[in-house]
Amino acid sequence: MPKIKQPVKSPHIDMTPMVDLFSLLLTFFMLTTSFRPQEAAIIDTPTSISEKQSPDKNIMTIEVSKDGLVFFNIDNGRDTTTHFRADILKEMAKRYNIVLTPKELLNFGRLASFGVPMKSMKTWLNIDPGKRMKLETGIPMDSLDNQLGYWIRYSRLANPDAEVAIKGDADAEYKVVKKIMDLLQDNKVHKFNLTTTLVKDEVLLSDVK
Repeated sequence: MPKIKQPVKSPHIDMTPMVDLFSLLLTFFMLTTSFRPQEAAIIDTPTSISEKQSPDKNIMTIEVSKDGLVFFNIDNGRDTTTHFRADILKEMAKRYNIVLTPKELLNFGRLASFGVPMKSMKTWLNIDPGKRMKLETGIPMDSLDNQLGYWIRYSRLANPDAEVAIKGDADAEYKVVKKIMDLLQDNKVHKFNLTTTLVKDEVLLSDVK
């Protein structure tokens, strides 16, 4: 007798558990992800072929805008465990006789770069985020009030292991960057990075002989 062939059934995969798992993961990431705070200024950095990435922690960044304003940043607003930013601001507040509340110190620890003199710091911390740019007049670094030098010094004392980076706009004046380099050397910082934008060279077939 001929064999009876069983009907071939196409495989069936129940996607319901996978959809449930995807929804749970999506909800988890939405609730736990912390977005990077908005930068105080838009810096159009020059290009290079260096592929070294700037870290998010243990990094001190000095930014120079196109019009020569100087901004400062520590750990990119990630101050949840080390509290370096809050400790540095405490020292600056003591030096300039400014009283800050614990809420203001906590708020500063969550922010990114800033470019305000200490006399405007308290207002800057409590003002609406959309209006902060109006107070961003740059950090003073002249001979009469060298606040940038003190920010560098207190940052080095709070975290000696922090790397230092200068992030200058491609159209920024070199004399401003040179002055920052001199301030770093005055604070015994002889090794620092220059932040650039990565540009990779592409080889076209027409270029190959």
